[in-house]
Amino acid sequence: MNKLFLSLLLCVLPLWRANSQTTKTALQICAEMTPGWNLGNTLEAGDGESKNFTNVGLSTETAWQKTTTTRELIHYVKEQGFRSVRIPCAWVMGHISDKTNCTIDAAWMARVKQVVDDCLDEGLYVLLNDHWDGGWLEKSFSTIDDNTVARNSAILKKLWTQIAVTFRDYDDHLLFGGLNEPAAEDQAQTDALLKYEQVFIDAVRATGGNNATRLLVIQGPGTDIDKTDAYMNTLPYDSATDRLAVEVHYYAPWQFWGMDKDESWGNMFYYWGDGNHLSGSVHNATFGEESYVEEQLEKMNKKFVSKGIPVIIGEYGANWRAISGANERQENHDASIRAFYKTFNEKAIEKNMVPMVWDLNYPHRPTMTIIDRSKLSIYGAPAMQGIMQGTSQMKK
Repeated sequence: MNKLFLSLLLCVLPLWRANSQTTKTALQICAEMTPGWNLGNTLEAGDGESKNFTNVGLSTETAWQKTTTTRELIHYVKEQGFRSVRIPCAWVMGHISDKTNCTIDAAWMARVKQVVDDCLDEGLYVLLNDHWDGGWLEKSFSTIDDNTVARNSAILKKLWTQIAVTFRDYDDHLLFGGLNEPAAEDQAQTDALLKYEQVFIDAVRATGGNNATRLLVIQGPGTDIDKTDAYMNTLPYDSATDRLAVEVHYYAPWQFWGMDKDESWGNMFYYWGDGNHLSGSVHNATFGEESYVEEQLEKMNKKFVSKGIPVIIGEYGANWRAISGANERQENHDASIRAFYKTFNEKAIEKNMVPMVWDLNYPHRPTMTIIDRSKLSIYGAPAMQGIMQGTSQMKK
C-alpha cells in the first residue's frame, strides 16, 4: 500500500506543478510572495576551479557554505512563514558541458530542477535567476559596442532557452529573473542592459507553453534604486500583457549593513532607528534610517508599482554584529537589527513590493544569516523577529 501511494504521489506532483497559468495579475502574484527568502551562497557558488564555460560538477553547491539543500530545509523555511524562495543560480560558471553550444550540464540542470521542485511542492513561489555567474555578462558593461552586445546576447539566448524549455510546463509559482546585479552605471550602459533583457524575454517567450505568460523579472542597473529611477525609463517589449516585474536590491547605509571597521572618514553604525541610539556612542547612525527607507521605496512605487508594474526587492539585509566596548551595548544593536528588518518589511508591504531577505548560511557574526541550515534552527533571531513583526499585518 505504501509503495502504491508513493507511486501515485510521484505521478501527481508533476501534474500539480504543471497546472495552467492563473488569471492573476502580476501585482496579485507578487502580493502572494511576501515575505521572501534567498537560498544564498548555494547554487550560485563556485570555487577555484569553477571557471567560466567549464563543467566542474555538483560540488559547487557547498563551496561557499557547507549544507546541501534538502526538502527538510525547504519545509523549515516554509514553517517560518516565508512564502517565496529566490534561487540565485550559476550556469556559465562551472556548469557548461559544451562550450561551443553553451550546453548546460544535464546533471546540474537536474539538481537545480530538484531544488525548484522541492520549493514548489511546499507551496512556495520560486524566483530562479542567472546570478553573478562568473561576471561574464554582469561585469561586461564597460564594453557595449555592437559586436560585444551581439556576442553576449547569443550566449544569453542559449542559456535561457535551455532553462525555459526545462521548466516550460511549470505554473506561475515559478518566476524567471534574467540577471542579478548588472553593473550598468549610466544611460548608455542601461540601454545596453535593456537589449540584454529583451533577449531574455524573447528567448523565454519563444519556448511556448506556460512560458508564453510566465511572470518575468528584469533587473534595474546595478539593481540600485537611484540608478533604476534615473535611467530605466522604458521597459523591453513583451508579447505577454502584464507579465513583467522589476527587481532592485537594498543595502543601505553601508556603515550599518556592511562596514567592518571604523575609518578616518567615518565610523560603523551599530545603532539604527528611533529609540535605539546609545547616548555618547560614536556608532549611532547619522542618516539612512526609517525616513530614508520610506523615500527610497517610494521612488520605485511611483515609477513602477503605481503603473501596475511589480517591484521585487530581490535582496536586502544588514550584518548582525557582536558588539564589544565599554561604551557599547549589544542590546541596542540587536534592537537596531530588529527595527531595520521590521521597518523594511512594513514599508515594502505598504508600497506593494516583495521583500526577499538575503541569507547566506554563515552562522558566525558579523553575518546576514537568518537560518542555520545544518541545525534547522534560527540563528539571526533579531532579524527573524523583525521580519515577523514587519509582516504581521498581512493576511495569512
